[in-house]
Amino acid sequence: MTRQKKKRKVLLIEPNYANKFPPVGLMKISTYYKMVGDEVVFYKGDLKQFVIERIADKCINAFSQIDSSVEWYLKKEFVIQFIRTKRKEYIDKLELESSELSILLYSKLIEYKDYYWKGIWKHPREREWDVVCVTTLFTFYWDITVETVEFAKFLVKKNSNLMVGGVLASIQPHELSIATGLKLHKHGKPGGIHVGILRPGDLDLDNTIPIDELELDYSILDEIDYQYPMSNAYYRYTTRGCIRNCAFCAVKTLEPIYQDYIPLKIRIDNVRKKYGEQKDLLLMDNNVLASNHFDKIIQEIKDCGFAKGEKFVQPDLLRLSINNLQKGVNDRAYVRKSQRLLMELYNKLKNREESYLAYKILFQKYHINKLHSATKENILAAYDELKDVGKKYYQPGKGKLRFVDFNQGLDARLFTPEKARLLGQIAIRPVRIAFDNLHTKVEYCEAIRMCKDAGIKDFSNYLLYNYKDHPDSLYERLRINVDLCDTLGISIYSFPMKFHPIRKNDEMKEDFSHNRDYIGEYWNRKYIRAVQAILNSTKGKIGRGTSFFEKAFGKDINEYHQLLEMPETMIIYRFFFEWLGLERGIETAKRVLGYSLEHFSVYSWWTCFKKCENILPSNEWEEVKEYIHQNNFENDNERFCNPLVLELLSFYKNDRKSLIESNTELYLMKKEYDKDPAHANKRYKHK
Repeated sequence: MTRQKKKRKVLLIEPNYANKFPPVGLMKISTYYKMVGDEVVFYKGDLKQFVIERIADKCINAFSQIDSSVEWYLKKEFVIQFIRTKRKEYIDKLELESSELSILLYSKLIEYKDYYWKGIWKHPREREWDVVCVTTLFTFYWDITVETVEFAKFLVKKNSNLMVGGVLASIQPHELSIATGLKLHKHGKPGGIHVGILRPGDLDLDNTIPIDELELDYSILDEIDYQYPMSNAYYRYTTRGCIRNCAFCAVKTLEPIYQDYIPLKIRIDNVRKKYGEQKDLLLMDNNVLASNHFDKIIQEIKDCGFAKGEKFVQPDLLRLSINNLQKGVNDRAYVRKSQRLLMELYNKLKNREESYLAYKILFQKYHINKLHSATKENILAAYDELKDVGKKYYQPGKGKLRFVDFNQGLDARLFTPEKARLLGQIAIRPVRIAFDNLHTKVEYCEAIRMCKDAGIKDFSNYLLYNYKDHPDSLYERLRINVDLCDTLGISIYSFPMKFHPIRKNDEMKEDFSHNRDYIGEYWNRKYIRAVQAILNSTKGKIGRGTSFFEKAFGKDINEYHQLLEMPETMIIYRFFFEWLGLERGIETAKRVLGYSLEHFSVYSWWTCFKKCENILPSNEWEEVKEYIHQNNFENDNERFCNPLVLELLSFYKNDRKSLIESNTELYLMKKEYDKDPAHANKRYKHK
């Protein structure tokens, strides 16, 4: 390992989009740069706020040099707010006039405010970072990704040391190069647009550390406010790549060579020693069942403590965090984490004497109640005084069941009874199996049965739609899962996943890979919105239970087609709009309003729909359907004049606002509907 002659300042950035999983690539890069002695900072959030906070740090340091008699760090939040807003009230809160050097302090404050607002920080000689790395994810995050890269140019000293990698960068490197002006990455240099996984020498030519095999730096996740939903887990690969070459998939670009075994236990042990025990094991393999070493992989998973029935005992997180802060592992991260955990400890205290003692220590003596005023030294001192209280309130508990998750899904075509048996030996829950089209129906159903025979009962399976499938295919696959649940006594959560192209092809009139607007050959915008409206009501998944499924997607294919055509608001509030046409709903409307709202009901819409279908000439009906399927109901009066057609279209123009704007007819009736406990029970039953 070659150590750099000069310590570099490295900034790692994830664009500010919602993301379920942490940026594994940046976590490896962080480990690498720290191994060679560089300083690393990770950020996800508003980059303008990040810049302001860095400028505020400089301002606080300048204040301390001017007048060291004041603990200026306690007032950092006011400096941040003044630089951000330029509002005088924050100058007043700083109480600069209490210092004999107030004129110098005020002048310095204005200087740093102008430093931000006049964009002086953007000048190359003012930039702080020697290397900046930006990760990327899905191609439909194109706009925010390009915006982040453009901002990053003002942070790095030389744009040649700005590296962009990850999924989007690997799939569309040339498009990203054109959009940002960055060149493609050259081996041995830290900048440019990087394709695929990081290889030895990619960041420094004279360094042969296998970057992609490094352990993850979990500490950087505590440097940011953003909380990843899938936390408290080990993130690893046991294989890389895939033996398939599906047209809709990016794996062949990201991981072109199938690597059928990557050691697991040594990496888990290293993370455990440094960052503490994690509850679950999340494996991101793209096709682990293709490995010739599958039995070995399963054994390693068991050796890591993830055999079936294994439990996780929560470690003392505060003690671990303090230990890492004492060791200087990552002060930026563990100051934040320790401050948060100390405040959580304070909020747990029930004994009045302990609570008062902690208040004096945390709030009055060391000012740890706010992150901006919490320093490393004060946190360590406060913990030293409260550690006995902390030990008393640490509750390891009896432990919680651990889970293993092959998150990218398993290939149904590669299942065998032996592989299913091996999966049954680990704490896998749920098993994820892709069911992307009906062509794999036989293999898919057989894989489910093999797992059931191996003692596995919980599944959470992906169903791709809007690709080359017909809308009926989605219904049939969902029905198959529901039937398997009933037949085998298992639980399958079906997750329909809308296809988004990863790059533009010759058939596309525009580049749909940069947004979420792509519509498959057999789909239309109305059907897509209908499915999304159904999934909105079911929280994005369809579980076991025939009645639940049939209410969500229809008892048969004909009811499913009816739902696809149904106005979106009716789908989302279906029970309510059905009720408007029932005797109880009609009577309630007459009592409250003096007249019925039956004409707003699902029954009235469907009657009108079928009337148009049966009465209108075929060419006119096709035009009306095409208009409905475009799912844009503006200016319909200019296009259609038939009163029956206009009546039908009126149902589609009643959007959700009519249910939430007070004093509208539907709003008043919805309030009456919600009052009835029977309706609440009905909604709960179907959830």
